[in-house]
Amino acid sequence: MIFDYEDKIIQIKIVYYGPAMSGKTTSLKYLFSYLGKEEKLESIESTVGRTLFFDFGVLQIKGAEWSLKFLLYTATGQDFYAGTRPATLNGVDGIIFVADAQTEYLEQNLRSWGELKVLFGIDIYNLPIIISLNKYDLENGKKLKKEEFIQYIDFEKFKYLSFNKTIALKGKGVLDSFQQIIGFIFPQLTITLNPEI
Repeated sequence: MIFDYEDKIIQIKIVYYGPAMSGKTTSLKYLFSYLGKEEKLESIESTVGRTLFFDFGVLQIKGAEWSLKFLLYTATGQDFYAGTRPATLNGVDGIIFVADAQTEYLEQNLRSWGELKVLFGIDIYNLPIIISLNKYDLENGKKLKKEEFIQYIDFEKFKYLSFNKTIALKGKGVLDSFQQIIGFIFPQLTITLNPEI
């Protein structure tokens, strides 16, 4: 978090993290689309639409005295670009961990979660995190429940950790996840997102 006392701006960095194809980019694109800020989102994609390094965008919310400036990133889930992920996470204030809710992807979710724990060490327990169980609309196969995920992650050690079900393609739960992470970072503020920000 960076405080600009001259211009009265608080800068916050939030990263969407998780395994490849879990819905990180789709979630971020929906958020910017909902707020009418599509032109503020930059993506570095491959020829088949996969994120190469990261997606990046800025959202600013004006307050009575101070403004909040959110720097929003996705970390690529592709293993080939794993070396870019620590740089993307540098200076992060909160993480939205996008997990694929299909139970067949549990191993990929846990591998990505394990990498996050290695990168942060014990500091991860103080980091605000929302676990977004995405693709809950898919009818093929069983869906991962919050209780199933909890048994693998030392849930009780975390200071700020919450779960949310999302359907990123339809935008369901995406705004909730974003508002929950803001609530963890600024518990004293009530922020309602609307397209006028």
